[in-house]
Amino acid sequence: MTSAGAVEFTTGPASDAGPDGPASGSWVGAMARTEAEAEFTAFFRAEFRRVVRTIYLIVNDRGRAEDIAQDAFVKLLDNWAKVSRYEQPDAWVRRVAIRLASRAAKRERMRSILEGRFRLAEATLAPDEPTGDVFEAVRRLPATQRAAVVLFYVEDRPIAEIAELLDCAPSTARVHLFKARQRLATMLDEEVGDVV
Repeated sequence: MTSAGAVEFTTGPASDAGPDGPASGSWVGAMARTEAEAEFTAFFRAEFRRVVRTIYLIVNDRGRAEDIAQDAFVKLLDNWAKVSRYEQPDAWVRRVAIRLASRAAKRERMRSILEGRFRLAEATLAPDEPTGDVFEAVRRLPATQRAAVVLFYVEDRPIAEIAELLDCAPSTARVHLFKARQRLATMLDEEVGDVV
């Protein structure tokens, strides 16, 4: 590699270097790769900042916007041979970036909602509700299991609603609760039942 990011190709003896020599197939392939790399590099330079700007307006965080745009361009690079022939490859990379940004924003929104509910539930506990070891154990659960426990036991929500809030199937919500109860039982040295 050169410092400019271009690939250097060695061609061997002069008789192999030309398009009519014995190595002409590899020479043509190397030239095609070099052209594709140059096209991708030019496209990246022209579009990256625009994609970052678009994604920034979705996620409101410059660093995350750059990360998401980079992920979208990595996907583009993986598919460049096909996408470069599209009429608007810029639309393809934007669509991928917007999907990634939407997913990231949704995850962040859900995390904030669930963390807020957990803090609210913790702050409004009555004196006779479990505190101490139980809530400390719940805090150590993975985020999705913790959310499922809080929604089911603290907010008394039905499985269907928990599944909707966690953006999963009802059976998956049950699995989150089951695994959470198993972990809590281990942490608190208690037995767990199969009720859900």
